[in-house]
Amino acid sequence: MAENKTQPTDQSVDAFIESIDHEQRRNDSRLIAEMMQRAAQSAPRMWGASIIGFGDTHYKYASGREGDWFPVGFSPRKQNLVLYLTCGLTPLEEDLQRLGKHKTGVGCLYIAKLSDISLPVLEEIIQKAVQLGPLSLK
Repeated sequence: MAENKTQPTDQSVDAFIESIDHEQRRNDSRLIAEMMQRAAQSAPRMWGASIIGFGDTHYKYASGREGDWFPVGFSPRKQNLVLYLTCGLTPLEEDLQRLGKHKTGVGCLYIAKLSDISLPVLEEIIQKAVQLGPLSLK
């Protein structure tokens, strides 16, 4: 069985955030990291070269594929802050309507900058994502 391409690393989360060129993206990343650490009650850990994950979860698909991931995480990409929420977005639909300017993908929330959204609603979404845990993969 093939392993996930993205694996946890020993890379420093702080050094990664400090290496972000754009000051606002760096500041937004620090704030998201604080929110996720509070919600997950887990220290941040780098996954691959550009994803910061919080906590640990094991998943198994009906196909038999399984692996380890994190309940919540994010990546400060050039165009957007990408938040990974393993609970899926369906249980968060009402909250997302109150969030402000964003886009969604399968399990991902895309935010251009935190000033475009409601921070208290984002914190609620992150907390709910941790509480809900991983999407049922049966």
